[in-house]
Order: sequence, then structure tokens, then C-alpha cells
Amino acid sequence: MTRSAFSRRRLGGAALAGATLIGAPLPLRYALAQARPADLKVALLLPTSGLQAQIGQACKRGADVANDVFSDMKMPVRLEVMNYDTESKPDVARTQAEKALDAGAHVLIGAFDSGQTISIAQVAEQRGVVRNFPTAPMLITGALALHKDIFKSSGTTPRTAVLMSVNDTFGTAMIGGIKALFPKLNMPYELVDTISYDAAAKDLSVEVAKAKATKADLLLPVCRLNDGKFLIQEMVKQRWEPMGVLNPGSPGLYEQDFLKTMGKYGEFLVSNVPWLDPKSAMTTSLEKRHLARFPNDQLDLNGGFTFEGLLIAAQAWLAAKSTQAAALNDALHNAKIDQHVIIGGPIQFDAKGQNVNIKAAAVENLKRKPTVVMPLESAAAPLVFPMPGWNDKRRV
Repeated sequence: MTRSAFSRRRLGGAALAGATLIGAPLPLRYALAQARPADLKVALLLPTSGLQAQIGQACKRGADVANDVFSDMKMPVRLEVMNYDTESKPDVARTQAEKALDAGAHVLIGAFDSGQTISIAQVAEQRGVVRNFPTAPMLITGALALHKDIFKSSGTTPRTAVLMSVNDTFGTAMIGGIKALFPKLNMPYELVDTISYDAAAKDLSVEVAKAKATKADLLLPVCRLNDGKFLIQEMVKQRWEPMGVLNPGSPGLYEQDFLKTMGKYGEFLVSNVPWLDPKSAMTTSLEKRHLARFPNDQLDLNGGFTFEGLLIAAQAWLAAKSTQAAALNDALHNAKIDQHVIIGGPIQFDAKGQNVNIKAAAVENLKRKPTVVMPLESAAAPLVFPMPGWNDKRRV
């Protein structure tokens, strides 16, 4: 097969193959689209059903408005986006990737979840892979560096922390990475315990009680959406009020459904993750288009990175003016995309296909919205740290 594949989020490596990995079919109302056929066929492989459905659907919304944003930015390109549901299952993800290639996709994008993306990459890697999401070491190093910035900015430094993590593929990799990197980063606090729990857990009372018993100043949660809810609900129930809850690079605490469900108890939690730059002109366009199309849905890193995957595919086609695998791969590996939406320098891929210029941000839940508070040059609001107590009047 002579196509190419690009992977959005994969823990250990990259995913851009002989087809490029990025997309999903959308109602194409893009102005240029009406007069001519698409320049590039992009298959978007996402878990839009099953356990990860809400996150997959949030990713898809970023793709649904991509052509409109390209039009706003005067980019002379149109993508045909083809949707494939991975059903939150790695084996289905692999099958869907094969179907996408058979259907003529030039580029593959997906799949948010590490296990599913690894399965897709097994189909794609023989054709060439790039990755526009940080590796686990990049996530952890960036997050822990931001912890120091948070403490410096607030004038308050915790002495101890406890790590709580889901035990799935992502969580296990994060635990291993934190344990390996922590001694090398000269952190100002001691990691007093690591507590893991099953990804399917419906009750975290025992784990939260154990974490509370450490009397740690800081909680570092590596969670997903549903277990993130159980975690915070149990903290409130047990009246555990650490100095802060700083998520060192995982999803969960900034998700739309988390914020709606938790209400005031979701406020002031900080996620140290890559995020959309509120100071970018392209982000402004993406936010406008997303709000107009999906007025009741949040735009976050899920939609942002999926959009950026499509942007990379579009820029590769603009450079190559070809749908051939070799030309697209060459364009991708030589790309330098200055105008994009995620905080960091130009999108550029190293010899391993990894975008090395993505930066972590401190994203704090403020007024029911994930808000960039660091780095300061991209901040949309001031940091609040330490975290107010569960019944503090600042929680409304």
C-alpha cells in the first residue's frame, strides 16, 4: 500500500504511515469545498462509542470544523474526512485502520487512547509514522517543571505528595515514567506513596483513605474521566483537602462531563497538559467555528489536537501537492508549521517522527472552564494556589 498514517496520541512512539493518520467525514460547508473535489482523503479513527466515547466525540468536533478554519486562515486546501469508530477497543481500531486504507485514505489520524493507537500504528508503521503529541517522558518532565513555576508564582511550596493512578496502559507508563524521572528533576517535595487502582473501579474509598492517611500536601492524580469523578467525589466525602490537586499529564479533570458533573468541586484543579494557545490567531478561529457549530460543547485539547492533526495533513499536501505516500512523508518530515493552535514552537518532527516543540501548560478549572494560567505569556487568567477548601465561599 502506498499511503501514509499519522497518530495523535500514543504513549511510546509515533504513528504516521504510508497513509497519513488524522481524520473523519463531516458536513463540508467549507467555501472552497463546494466547487472542487477534496485534495486529500483523511481517515479519522476515534472511539465514538464505548468507554472512551465522550472523549472521542470531543476529538471529532475539532475535525468537523477544520475545513472552515482553513478557509478563515486562507489556506487553499480541502480535506475529505472519513469517520471510523474504534468502539474503544484496540482490536477494532486495527480493523478500522485496515478498512480506511482499503477505502483509499491517504492519511490516518487517531485514536486518542494509547492501546487503540498502538494497534493502528501496527498497521501504519510499515508505511511511516509521525506523532504530534508528547511522549510520556515529555509529558512528565513538562508537568513537573510547571509545578516548580506554580510554587514560585504562588509563594507556597508543598513538602510531600502522593501519586494516585489508574492501572491501564497509560497509567502504568506514567507511573513508571514519574518514578524514573522524579529523582532527576530536583523536585521540592517528596513523593511519599504511589497508589494504583483498576480502570473499571466504581469505588475509590479505600484508595482515597490510604492517600489521605499519608497527610501529603499534594495529590498527583493520573486518571481518566469516570475515575476522576469518583476520586474527587470521595475526597469531598472524606473531607480530604490537600494543598492542591495537580494532574501530571493525564486527561479526566478538564473534560466537559467532569466539570458539569462535579460543579463547584471541580474548581481549582490543575491539569499540566498541552493546551490550545489562547493568544494564537488560529485558536481564535477554531474557537469561533467550534462555538457556532457546537454551542453546548467545550473545546479542549481533544478537539485541539485532532484539528492540529488535520492541519498537519493539510500542510503536508500543500507542500507536496501530491497524495503519494513518499511525497507526503517527505513533506511531513521536513515540515515547519509556525501557525497552529497548541502552545509551543513550530510543529517539526525529529528523526523518530516526534514533534519536539510542544510545551506543557498549567490549565486550571476556573468558573467551570479549563483556563490556561501558565506559561504566563499564554495565560488567560491568574493562578489560584493553594486550592480553596471544598466549602470555601470562592467555590460557587
